[in-house]
Amino acid sequence: MDRTITVAPVRKSIVVNTDPAHAFEIFTTRINRWWPKSHGIGATPIAESIIEPFVGGRWYAKCEDGADVSVGHVLIWQPGRRVVFSWEVTAQWKPATTALSEVEVLFIAEGPGRTRVELEHRNFERMGEADGEKMRKDVDGGWPRLLALFAKAADSKSV
Repeated sequence: MDRTITVAPVRKSIVVNTDPAHAFEIFTTRINRWWPKSHGIGATPIAESIIEPFVGGRWYAKCEDGADVSVGHVLIWQPGRRVVFSWEVTAQWKPATTALSEVEVLFIAEGPGRTRVELEHRNFERMGEADGEKMRKDVDGGWPRLLALFAKAADSKSV
């Protein structure tokens, strides 16, 4: 008997004090300003985080040892509105060769100079039941801290 495994998505949101276009820019092309250098999947810490601003572009880290390590690829790129990435990271926090889950981020105006950012990390079942549940638990605890760092960068007038 075949059974379908479904692992619930992780959904998080935060409101930032900037317009959607600027919030999108900070989240994507300025990710190096807020993504922690300690949150990499390479053999050494991150020297620089980069998201290439187009469909098919890579989300990757240049590591201190000179290696480039992919986190994922851009699947949808709608500046100021929406971005979707493949997540090419195993439940053991190592690089994968294929998309194991995906992350969608929406940027929704909440009035003048305010944006609600909604993040959904989904499709964990692609990893298998045990690994999918592990990754879900890990990112459920991790995304709030990362979004808080993003919000601090988005709210800053110096970015």
